[in-house]
Amino acid sequence: MSDDRATVRPITLARLVETAYVCQSEAYSTTDIEERLDVSHRRARSVLLEALRIGLLDGSDDAYTTTGTGSSFVDATTAQNWSQVNSILESGSPHYAMFLDVVREIGPARLETVLDALERNAEPSSYTYNQASVEVLGDWAERLETVQRNAFTGEYYYPTENKQLADFAEILLGTLDDLEETTGAGMRQRYLSIPEVRETFCAHQQISRETFDRALETLAQQNVGRLELSGAPMDTSAKEASYGIKEIALADGDELVSTSQSTDKVMQGVEQYGKQYYYLTIHDRNLTYDHE
Repeated sequence: MSDDRATVRPITLARLVETAYVCQSEAYSTTDIEERLDVSHRRARSVLLEALRIGLLDGSDDAYTTTGTGSSFVDATTAQNWSQVNSILESGSPHYAMFLDVVREIGPARLETVLDALERNAEPSSYTYNQASVEVLGDWAERLETVQRNAFTGEYYYPTENKQLADFAEILLGTLDDLEETTGAGMRQRYLSIPEVRETFCAHQQISRETFDRALETLAQQNVGRLELSGAPMDTSAKEASYGIKEIALADGDELVSTSQSTDKVMQGVEQYGKQYYYLTIHDRNLTYDHE
């Protein structure tokens, strides 16, 4: 079976994991994989070709076996070591590696901007990109917590791990001011949506959502009376986003090693003392922040 496709196939991480796992025990043909994964012949062929190109499998139509890289891929998934899974994909897939490089370089950037940059970077090679392929690669990167996508604007960016923001309070005040201005002249909002503030802040500063939440929780504890967190009714618009937050986890109750994949458009607030807060307001801008 030859692989002459220039762009990445629309294959989920779950299918790659399942296929690499199945072919560990013995050699399987395309027809065997079709039956084991309960997919069409065409779909099975696409999954096998992409796994073959990434280096997870070796063989041909009649007999595919999992490579050492493929076994490491399965082991990392079983351990839910998403960083290692990401490293394997980045090493094995030139398309994915170039996507990550572009997001690192130009993020935060919308899909169209990322696609333009990928097309320029790919000109010397035989690789090609389109909107569907960027969405596939973005899906892998988001689920593996390597890239984040602003849930309101759709911008991709590469968050810096363990980034410490000593000036978190100052940057937060600037973010709040910017968001207030978007409501129009003379229409300042007293309470702002924490999910929207989080997404805007994280994209501008290129940090993880978890880093933002920890910093905001610390800031609220250190500024009681100056900064107020507020709850919200169940149907508040503060929980709604245009783009889902994509996650991955090891699936339970299946004979195959696989993953469950969610795309949740219901945003989370921040939690303190077992309660979720969805809005914040500033009563006194003289905030103090000790991140140690």
